[in-house]
Amino acid sequence: MALQDYTREFGRNLNIAYPIMAGQIAHLLVAFADNVMVGKLGDAQLAAVSLGNTLIFIALSIGIGFSFAITPLVAEADAKGNFQKVKSIFHNGVLVSTINGVLLCILLFLSEPILFFLDQPDEVIVLAIPYMRIVAFSMIPLMIFQSIKQFSDGLSKTVFAMQATIVANIVNIILNYLLIYGEFGFPRLEVEGAAYGTLVARILMVPVLIFLLTRKVELKKYFTLIESFSVSIIKKLLHLGFPTALQMFFEVSLFTAAIILSGVLGTKNQAANQIALNLSAMTFMVGVGLSVTATIRVGNQLGAGNITELKRIARSIFLLTLIFDVFFALMFYSFRAQLPWVYIDDIEVVKIASSLLVVAAFFQVSDGLQVVFLGALRGLQDVWIPSLICFVAYWLIGFPVSYYLGIILDYDGQGIWMGLLLGLSVSSILMYLRYRYLIKLYELE
Repeated sequence: MALQDYTREFGRNLNIAYPIMAGQIAHLLVAFADNVMVGKLGDAQLAAVSLGNTLIFIALSIGIGFSFAITPLVAEADAKGNFQKVKSIFHNGVLVSTINGVLLCILLFLSEPILFFLDQPDEVIVLAIPYMRIVAFSMIPLMIFQSIKQFSDGLSKTVFAMQATIVANIVNIILNYLLIYGEFGFPRLEVEGAAYGTLVARILMVPVLIFLLTRKVELKKYFTLIESFSVSIIKKLLHLGFPTALQMFFEVSLFTAAIILSGVLGTKNQAANQIALNLSAMTFMVGVGLSVTATIRVGNQLGAGNITELKRIARSIFLLTLIFDVFFALMFYSFRAQLPWVYIDDIEVVKIASSLLVVAAFFQVSDGLQVVFLGALRGLQDVWIPSLICFVAYWLIGFPVSYYLGIILDYDGQGIWMGLLLGLSVSSILMYLRYRYLIKLYELE
């Protein structure tokens, strides 16, 4: 095929992907605003929010992983024009996600003792526990929102979840300002105020998204009369969702381990690590958006039974991802000395962060491609082998190398990030090989 056979799909790909990218980046910007607002209260308060969010983020990744199972199933059924099946997947998906949210909330309460084993100051733990308890309740509405979002994503209606997320995030920032500092007659709750802002915003996301979706005649029909719950569909959701949750857990826990290893090296290394991670997270959201696009469009073509078109569309998404990632790599490398100054004025931290951005520049390509290959495999409803790949790449290769180079050989932060680079690169290569293998099987059928 000619290059234009792939590039002509760029517009369609971006139309699906950009609302997902924008919504994810909005979450990161609000987290940044939260840190700035709480940071003005003092080091202990900021450390408490960071400590509480460590466990919350792991629980969140597991919950989102489960909900990702909804999208490829909806995309496939929608491509076949099976309205009743799409509706049943949606309603059963909401049930599974709601139960999942309740279980994650309980799990966060039960995990409180872990905070005492992380070698943190007592004053930080005292502040972190009530923060985590309040935010734990937000897992329930967040998982309900996530299930509705994944349903609408499966129908390629990605803009509504972005709009709901932006509205909720604006409310979050306003409530943070009022409740953290006690402005305009509101009680001054400090760290707990940030938690209540998050809880209210996540509750609000659900009705806002439902309102936006039901305004469309073609979508309103999915919200009428609750479908009878299907054991077979619930089993399929769990079959796809559990390994997807494992995939996210393996990757998130690897980067959490990198934070812990950086803390062993000292405060300045940990600060530099956080800067590099935050910048990388911003660019990673582009990969997330394209990954969901791959899941949707590959799932559509799988449902239509058109493997030739599936290959062409998948390659167009891979090519678009590569273009973005090469650009990000050049940006990180070219501005490695300038970007850290946006976060901090400490010249030693800036120097360390600049060295990490050199490695981060290289793993832009492998990180972006591996998540998009993973999205394509999810569209093919292949999840167990990719989960094994994630475990091997991140925990049998990436983490040991990070520990050995960073701690044993004293390459410090750069050594830790070299392990991340290797893990992501191995994951990217193995995911692509898995995709190629499955495509050949489909072509033989």
